[in-house]
Amino acid sequence: MKEQDPWTVLTERRVYENPWIAVDHREVLTPAGTAGVYGIVRFKRRAVGVLPIDEAGRVHLVGQWRPPLDEYSWEMPEGGADPGESPEACARRELREETGLACDRLIPILRMALSNSSTDERADLFLALGLNSGEAAPEDTEALSHKVLPFREALALAISGAITDAMTVAALLRAHHMAITGEIPPALAALMLSLGDKE
Repeated sequence: MKEQDPWTVLTERRVYENPWIAVDHREVLTPAGTAGVYGIVRFKRRAVGVLPIDEAGRVHLVGQWRPPLDEYSWEMPEGGADPGESPEACARRELREETGLACDRLIPILRMALSNSSTDERADLFLALGLNSGEAAPEDTEALSHKVLPFREALALAISGAITDAMTVAALLRAHHMAITGEIPPALAALMLSLGDKE
């Protein structure tokens, strides 16, 4: 496989911009040499997601309406790192704002490229352990619900397609992998992998 750019960019111009994204329009030659166009959505903030798992092996999720899909979505706390803000600091901020929780340990678990055929959005995902309760402080644009459920139940929702948010699905699958490969403390991993009341 050749790891080089087969596209030729003839022109590029910005056709839309707001505080969060910009859209660029390119006139291009395709890899086959034919004329074409390519639109790229450029994100101004790095996406960050944090999966909080408490000492009982339960996951904290937040629910909100997602206008682009016109549907309600259950997902882990997520947001965008502000200019100059590290992904770790953003993860702690979003966790506190959306759930009121703080954490003793923040573990990097995944880096992702999201929708890479049309956007340059990249994401950093974290696992939050050692949770401490506090008061949530959502932004004006967020009308959030908060629920807590056993890890296995959250994982089943992701696998069944009931949870569709890409970062949340990836984080749940990665956390499951970490639990079965010894990357999470054994006692907590056992609680995460248990069936709870179904046993």
